[in-house]
Amino acid sequence: MKPEKLGRVVGTGLRVAGRVVRERQQAAQRAVAAGQQLHAQVRDETSTALRAELSRTARTASRVAGRGMGGFLRPFRRVGGILWLEVTGFFFGMFAVYFGVDVWRVRAALRQGAEHNHLLLSAGVCAIFAYLSASAFWRAGRR
Repeated sequence: MKPEKLGRVVGTGLRVAGRVVRERQQAAQRAVAAGQQLHAQVRDETSTALRAELSRTARTASRVAGRGMGGFLRPFRRVGGILWLEVTGFFFGMFAVYFGVDVWRVRAALRQGAEHNHLLLSAGVCAIFAYLSASAFWRAGRR
């Protein structure tokens, strides 16, 4: 083979090979782009379905956890309610004692005097707090 002919054959072969490589590269890029679009579409559909499934699972898990905690806390709820009534009864009793001391201090103004209205008001508030204290302890005893 002559060197000129060899150069033409090799040059033509390189051009054809370059064209084939370029076409395959473009085809691969189109396939990658189509695959990415398909992946995005599948991901969106899957994520919607996955979100719905996760939502159902989370709802079920929270319901089960709520039942479990409810069963665990049931005895404490009764004791906590009794303790709450006793604490409020104690504080109402403290206020009743405070206003009772005030009534005792101004007892001389029972019939007349400048502090007669003060005595009546203190006696009324003392009676209200004494009632609230007694009823709180009574309700705690019933539980």
